[in-house]
Amino acid sequence: MNASAKPHPRGGLYFEDFEIGSVMAHRLTRTVTQMDNMLFSNMTLNPQPLHIDAHFCAAETEWGRPLMNSLFTLGLMIGISVNDTTVGTTIANLGMTDVRFPAPLFEGDTVNVTTEVLSKRESKSRPDAGIVDFHHRAYKQDGTLVGECKRQAFMRKRPA
Repeated sequence: MNASAKPHPRGGLYFEDFEIGSVMAHRLTRTVTQMDNMLFSNMTLNPQPLHIDAHFCAAETEWGRPLMNSLFTLGLMIGISVNDTTVGTTIANLGMTDVRFPAPLFEGDTVNVTTEVLSKRESKSRPDAGIVDFHHRAYKQDGTLVGECKRQAFMRKRPA
């Protein structure tokens, strides 16, 4: 982040404030719970017993307990980054790629996230905006990488 940057009143950074190669360790962390897993799986109509059935997991999986829903993990990873990066300054998310979950996340694990700025370019169609490519990484409390993705965001430029 540009050291002289003045963030948006809500806290997000403007297009000009992002520096390619910078890495932010986000302040927010979150311990995930069984309720998170149940609510998210139910709200998204996902009946996968791997997330919601402790008996199934104990009897029929290598994990022995429910895995956190991977889409919850993805949303949490990006959500944790928002306060330090894009709150109030994102016009839209343009997409997410290279989404991976290299290790399991379980109830009781605490997630922390980093964001690397991969690239940025000015918008060809809007002089008041630019596109920033982020690489988000989520780790659990022991440092194990549990999720990552690249995200492209359409960002506001600083008002004149």
